[in-house]
Amino acid sequence: MISHDYLSELFSLDGRVAVVTGGSSGIGRAIAGALARAGASVVIVARKEPELAATADELAADGCRAAWVSADLSTRDGVRAAAEHAAEVFGEPDILVNSAGINLRPPMGELGEDVWDATMAVNLEAPYLLGQRFGPGMAERGFGRIIHITSQQAHRAFVQSGAYGVSKGALESLARSQAEAWSPHGVTCNTLVPGFVMTPLNARLSSDPEKAAALAARTMVGRNGLAEDFAGAAVFLASRASDYVTGQAIFVDGGLSVC
Repeated sequence: MISHDYLSELFSLDGRVAVVTGGSSGIGRAIAGALARAGASVVIVARKEPELAATADELAADGCRAAWVSADLSTRDGVRAAAEHAAEVFGEPDILVNSAGINLRPPMGELGEDVWDATMAVNLEAPYLLGQRFGPGMAERGFGRIIHITSQQAHRAFVQSGAYGVSKGALESLARSQAEAWSPHGVTCNTLVPGFVMTPLNARLSSDPEKAAALAARTMVGRNGLAEDFAGAAVFLASRASDYVTGQAIFVDGGLSVC
């Protein structure tokens, strides 16, 4: 009983409200499920209604409180509408997870303004706008968690990082700026940095067995990542267990970044 109470005090998300963008697939879906099963009421924000509904229904079947909002995060108006609709469901969030992203990586010489603008809008501007909407309220209430999902490309260039790598590097800088502004008021802001994860976002590489095997061989654990590998790290960063962790980039990559 003592150990159960101790762990609950550290990691329980009972009574918390979370908004997870990109929460209907891949890493975002796994994180939404982890936060919900840890006790949070979770609002999933993404584009495709069938995937959103399926994710929320699965969580509800497990006894979780989950809802969804279909939104276009590629425009400022779409982001603002999504934020307001998400806050209407269970109330203002205590936890914001920015997992939605697009992965367009043409060769640098062919990188056009359309790809640049689309990438920055979804991968960087949407997290910024959502942070501006929810961060001050978290600070006023004295508790908040902002978690961004970034990439190895935020730290090193490979496999045509292009605009994608720039957006993820900037997102880590955004987390540090948010931490500087709001951590004195109980709001921690961190990033989770995946290695190569077998998700739909990485279908271009994961569908090639030879390339996927080569990437797995570059890790210390000998395999590529799975979406569920992020569950524990996300619950840690969302809970009181991480009160003194802020402005950090936490690698969940099987050791890929240090090989």
